[in-house]
Amino acid sequence: MSRIDPPFWETIPLDVMPREKWESLCDGCAKCCLQKLEDEETREIFYTNVVCDLLDLDACQCTRYQERSTLVPNCVTLTTDDLDDPYWLPPTCAYRLLAEGKPLPTWHPLISGCLDSVELGGHSIRGKVVTEAEADEWEFHLIDWI
Repeated sequence: MSRIDPPFWETIPLDVMPREKWESLCDGCAKCCLQKLEDEETREIFYTNVVCDLLDLDACQCTRYQERSTLVPNCVTLTTDDLDDPYWLPPTCAYRLLAEGKPLPTWHPLISGCLDSVELGGHSIRGKVVTEAEADEWEFHLIDWI
């Protein structure tokens, strides 16, 4: 009888996870690229449909991924330190879910085996956003579909 090993994200702690596996946790939804406003008193996050100008709107990927933190100083290069209190990450983000001890959703590509499952499940930002260059005041771009 063969034994089925649990998936790596259930056995390897995030703080020691190899870079390749860490990167594979990203489902490609690009919700983390949505510009956010925060109420500093309550820490409530308000998402907008505005994204960084470096985001490829069709591929939902950064066009300058390796340089993003240099080119866009407020772009976060996520580390385990950021996951001590991941309230600011989208609620469906794999990094946030795992940091909070929750399972990955069934539509996540590591579960479904299909990259299209993110969009098919309604979790991609594709077709729902504008770039910073196109947007006016972020307050006029608040969304509730996150």
